[in-house]
Amino acid sequence: MSSHAPVTTDPAPAQLLALRRRAWVLPLLAAALLASFALALALGSVPVSAAQLWRVFTGGDAGMAGEVVWSLRLPRALAAAACGGLLALAGALMQVLLRNPLADPYVLGISGGAAVGALLAMLVGVTSALLELSAFAGALAAMALVFGLAHAEGSRTPTRLLLTGVIVSAGCGAAVSFILAVASEQSLRGMLFWLMGDASTAVRPGIAAWTLLAGLVACAPLARDLNLLARGDATAQTLGVPVARLRLLIHLIASALTAVAVTTVGSVGFVGLVVPHLMRLAFGNDQRLLLPASALAGATLLLLADTAARTVIAPAQLPVGVLTALIGVPVFLFLLQRSR
Repeated sequence: MSSHAPVTTDPAPAQLLALRRRAWVLPLLAAALLASFALALALGSVPVSAAQLWRVFTGGDAGMAGEVVWSLRLPRALAAAACGGLLALAGALMQVLLRNPLADPYVLGISGGAAVGALLAMLVGVTSALLELSAFAGALAAMALVFGLAHAEGSRTPTRLLLTGVIVSAGCGAAVSFILAVASEQSLRGMLFWLMGDASTAVRPGIAAWTLLAGLVACAPLARDLNLLARGDATAQTLGVPVARLRLLIHLIASALTAVAVTTVGSVGFVGLVVPHLMRLAFGNDQRLLLPASALAGATLLLLADTAARTVIAPAQLPVGVLTALIGVPVFLFLLQRSR
């Protein structure tokens, strides 16, 4: 008889735990998002019951409830969910790109450029469609400026990219302050709501939703390389990752996601900063799980915040960015205390 111990092929306990997490995390987050959608469609100045919601989506006669859901609440809910997912996904990518847990989607000046474009459009009194176009053009201009300054040959470092983004953001902030100072009282309220985030004017949520789907599809094949990049450039290059090209691609994807989100609902803070932190603490730093989990959790958070923003003091509405800040500040302070 052989005295050798039998060889086992069972996975290690840590690997089993990781596999179990992957099995239930995404379905659970998806279920939470669906429940948030149901709340967003049901709550408001005109309550919609579960039976009425069922008739709305099965083709039955729901009366005024159907008009409220299809014309008012569903487009707004789709916009809030899609933009929450965009910001959280962009935040997770930025934190890998800059290797900085304090990085968020706005750190590279995208939000500031969009704000300048949107506020200039409001200042001259353009229509809603041109307002979105102007905000998107401002975001692209800021992205191009940061890209051109930070990605010169031989200077592609996270530190240079971060510093360039901070400087561009400061310049955009000065421009925003100037526009607010010269704006009329009639347009000032709309400007402030846009700066604090407002999903009530989102009339084309499909653009944000399709952009989120495209971003997830584009990031899926990059997840393994992102895991290696998070360990450092030297390790990633040793294992065959084209670091310079990957960094450029992440920058472009995250900037595009942020530009679409800011164009759709304005500047909503803390979603792209806090959500990736929470997902990383709860489920680890594997980008194959972290990226889709962050998108689902960000969509749920912003959707719930927007629902509260339009129902807490109904019929008046709060800027959704105020509620995300009220949620994000204590959560982030808790995370800092825990890390200490």
